[in-house]
Amino acid sequence: MANDLHTIQWFPGHMAKTRRLIAENLRHVNLVAEIVDARIPASSRNPEIDALVGEKPRLLLLNKSDLADEAATRRWIEWYRGQGIPAIAIDAKNGRGLGQFKPAVLAALEGYLQRRREKGMTGHQIRVMVVGVPNVGKSSFINRIAGGKRAKVEDRPGVTRGKQWIKIDEDLELLDMPGILWPKFDDPAVGEKLAFTGAIKDDVMDMEFIAMKLLDILSAQYPGALASRYKLDPEALAACADGFEVLQLIGRKRGMLISGGEIDTERAAIMLVDEYRGQKIGRFTLETPPRAEGAQ
Repeated sequence: MANDLHTIQWFPGHMAKTRRLIAENLRHVNLVAEIVDARIPASSRNPEIDALVGEKPRLLLLNKSDLADEAATRRWIEWYRGQGIPAIAIDAKNGRGLGQFKPAVLAALEGYLQRRREKGMTGHQIRVMVVGVPNVGKSSFINRIAGGKRAKVEDRPGVTRGKQWIKIDEDLELLDMPGILWPKFDDPAVGEKLAFTGAIKDDVMDMEFIAMKLLDILSAQYPGALASRYKLDPEALAACADGFEVLQLIGRKRGMLISGGEIDTERAAIMLVDEYRGQKIGRFTLETPPRAEGAQ
């Protein structure tokens, strides 16, 4: 049975603890850097962080930009900047864009730093809290920017369980916080997108359901890439009524059959999600910024 992402409880004890850690440590930092997944720049933002952070200066890092559509990433950065939130695109795995980080931090804190200079205060250590949903690449980002393995990294959510201070240079220090989701997804599509990208543990998900929902999007928005990757007949793909029929097409094409010639859709689902996450199908951004006028 497919999981209902609208009602599943995603708020284990360590995430409640993370909320407390963020609230308790805000007074120790000058800025909050929120890392999001460039493939889902809206769905991978925790709405509770806005309330927790309040008026503290912010910087948004669109990570995994190597997996997203470049033009879409540029549109998202422009949109967030238009909302008054500084934003940059990065790829923490290969280091792309990380050179922009410290200048962006200094620019976001220019007013604060100017006031200190006017008072003759110099040599201040800038402290930045790094937050985001699980598996969005916080630890990879910190390890890259720190020049070594300072934070534990694994390709699964929920690895960082406590706060960690990491000194980057003489005047910059980062506070790495555990990943945090929120109690309930008001929009099931948000939970689905988080599951596509691995922010929710696979072992609590119905992978066939996730693959089906992902294929609903890919077959509608990127049918050419899908047909090319899995050598599907474009007409047969277009004739599919839903993502599950597309999954069956893919499973049959890949020879994923069990006794009696039945398609092993569970195996096909796991393969599809793995290939999507590994950029073997293509570079896709699954959501677009709201329109400047009349956005809902």
